[in-house]
Amino acid sequence: MTKVIDSHTGGEPTRVIIDGGPDLGSGPISERARLLETKHDKFCRSVLCEPRGYDAMVGALIVTPVEKNCLTGVIFFNTSQNLGMCGHATVGLLVTLYYLGKISVGNYKIETPVGIISAQLHDPNTVSVINVESYRYKKGVSIQVEQYGEITGDIAWGGNWFFLVNNSPISVQFEKLNKLLNFTSSIKSALKQQHITAPDGSEINHIELFGKPVNEKAHSKNFVLCSSGDYDRSPCGTGCSAKLACLAEERLWPENKKWIQESIIGSLYSTHYSWSTGGNIIPTITGKAFVTSEATLQFNPLDPYKHGISL
Repeated sequence: MTKVIDSHTGGEPTRVIIDGGPDLGSGPISERARLLETKHDKFCRSVLCEPRGYDAMVGALIVTPVEKNCLTGVIFFNTSQNLGMCGHATVGLLVTLYYLGKISVGNYKIETPVGIISAQLHDPNTVSVINVESYRYKKGVSIQVEQYGEITGDIAWGGNWFFLVNNSPISVQFEKLNKLLNFTSSIKSALKQQHITAPDGSEINHIELFGKPVNEKAHSKNFVLCSSGDYDRSPCGTGCSAKLACLAEERLWPENKKWIQESIIGSLYSTHYSWSTGGNIIPTITGKAFVTSEATLQFNPLDPYKHGISL
């Protein structure tokens, strides 16, 4: 049996595993994340895939931190792989811990596979996440995308790798959802086929498009294809971080000024950044999460789909 609490941040679901996860030992969080992905993939699929979940869902496995000054360690994963960092799920994690009576309003450090982040719980539903250092890796990368021709975007790190396209040939509107999914999936495939990767050779597995916002408070509207193949309902915390890194390097948005990002479904994040001593940016993302359910997942050995439905 595995006990979970579900929440959503700006419409994007998080499933926090509070009991019944696999024993990953006590090594570095990055090593435990590797073990989760390589040795316990059936567990990950069973928790998040249909019939218990769906492709948009992100898991947050609570683990004991290595650093004693951290509230907790956490490993984020979706239906296809681990995530280095996840902004919406961090918001969901703190709101869940408050719901459980584990924390009160205040500031906390959280250990993730890509480093220690900070987060502030402002009230039972509102969290600001100070993300890992973010930066633009390459500017103006052009690729040939089948049926769409040449597409140009930036490659940036915000805790995950992103290919960001400012001038999408398909308008960023919810009514265009299927076309946006097809377009961003084609971009992801083109990056792989044309051997365009992150500096370490890893796949650029998130695609982010931008368009005009609907909400008058927002500066931009985005559509994000996640590595799972589904789209982010929230404005995407790591995607916002990558966007801020590009804006900062172009000197198009000043330090500490709020940038309001609207998601494809209309939810909002308030964001800003500061410069790090190393010349990268330190993004802050503020959003709201709401607990939606708590459950005990059952795994009947006779169930042919006990490990989930996946490729």
